[in-house]
Amino acid sequence: QVQLVESGGGLVQPGGSLRLSCAASALTLDYNNIGWFRQAPGKEREAVSCISSSSDGTTYYADSVKGRFTISRDNAKNTVYLQMNSLKPEGTAVYYCAVRDRGTSWLKCRLKNFDYDYWGQGTQVTVSS
Repeated sequence: QVQLVESGGGLVQPGGSLRLSCAASALTLDYNNIGWFRQAPGKEREAVSCISSSSDGTTYYADSVKGRFTISRDNAKNTVYLQMNSLKPEGTAVYYCAVRDRGTSWLKCRLKNFDYDYWGQGTQVTVSS
């Protein structure tokens, strides 16, 4: 059974940094597209970033996080990361990682919820002074 576990969330002051991790079991992440999404209270889930499978490696970012967030993967650890710098209060949300597992590793990742098949339980990020 595929399982994704996010970690690294917490409380941080505006301007601070956090690194989120997404560890997978029963699935090899380097063959798949991975996405990070977030959902703030009372709002719809939105895409933050994605990384294509290792054969491509293309990354995409939402305009709201470009230049501040970096997505990366460590295939040896079967883990994907989201480095978040210069955090803003509007970044307060539950952050989720998701993986696409449809045998289509040649396709670049997209910032679309429906492109992903498995989701983690989320990790809370609170940006507040």
